[in-house]
Amino acid sequence: MKKLIIALLISTSTSLFAQSSPQDLIDNFFETYEKDAGKAVKELYATNPWTERIKDDIDNIISTVNGFTESFTGKYYGYELITTKKFAESFELYSYLVKYDRQPVRFIFKFYKPDDKWVLYAFSLDDKLDGEIQEAAKLYYLDLD
Repeated sequence: MKKLIIALLISTSTSLFAQSSPQDLIDNFFETYEKDAGKAVKELYATNPWTERIKDDIDNIISTVNGFTESFTGKYYGYELITTKKFAESFELYSYLVKYDRQPVRFIFKFYKPDDKWVLYAFSLDDKLDGEIQEAAKLYYLDLD
C-alpha cells in the first residue's frame, strides 16, 4: 500500500514539472484553476524553485484569486488568449482574458528557460483592460491613410 501511495505521489509531481512548453504550463494552470484557483497558482509557482523567496507575494496572489468568488465576480466562463510575445528563444510572455460575469481579468504569464525546461518567471493579474481599450481607440493610434 505504501509503495502505491509513493508511486502516485511521484507520478503526480513529475507530471506537474514534465511540461515541455509554456503553453503546457498554462493549460495545466487553467485546468486546475477551474477547480481550485489557489492551487493553480501554487502549482504554477512551484515550477521555479527561486520563487520561494517571494512567498508573501505569492500568498497575496493566491488570496486575490481565491477572492474571485461567484458572489464577488460572478460565474467563471473560461479564458481567451489576448496575445503572446516571444522576446528570445528562452523568454516568452502570454496574456489571457479570464472571463467572469462581472468583468474580465487579465492574467499575464512570463516564462523563462534557463537551461532545458521552462519555468515561471513572473505572473500578474489586473482588471485595467477598460482603460487600455479606450486608449487604443484614440485617433493618434489609428491608421487613417
